[in-house]
Amino acid sequence: MAISSTINKVSLNIANMDTHYYADHELTVAQHPSETDFRFMMRLIAFVLNADERLSFTKGLCSDDEPELWQKSLTDEIELWIDLGQPDEKRIRKACGRAERVIIYTYHERKASVWWQQQQQKLARFNNLTVKHIHAEGVETLVKRSMQLQCNIQDGEVYLTDAEQNITVSVSAY
Repeated sequence: MAISSTINKVSLNIANMDTHYYADHELTVAQHPSETDFRFMMRLIAFVLNADERLSFTKGLCSDDEPELWQKSLTDEIELWIDLGQPDEKRIRKACGRAERVIIYTYHERKASVWWQQQQQKLARFNNLTVKHIHAEGVETLVKRSMQLQCNIQDGEVYLTDAEQNITVSVSAY
């Protein structure tokens, strides 16, 4: 019998002073059995950084054909494709061909640095690609089946607060 995904209810209050986006989002997000709490939070942080009423989670780890998150236009064209980790060049080329904008968020500094050094020249030709690194130690401690997070973003820093703790996450561009 296969292990089923964990369903997390996430209530986000987002105040992004950098983009002047202020909204509440009530999300139901599945966590794949093989997905760690840290990686789950990376997906959530990617959502917070790009929050929009049309931004949505996809099948993620369950599908090779979809990103972690995407934003589609009303005519079903992909406006934004968001991936995590260190995808291969073929996947990035496909994403850049299908979407107006592509953002890759890396994490785990050492692995990401090596990946970026190997990919940087190959990826320079894609004008619609942005690669950023998330520094987020300790964010996995925020994961609960039912989460209420206050998310403040200012000067590229993300401040995540629940009833018990405050975590600061920084995002840097390569």
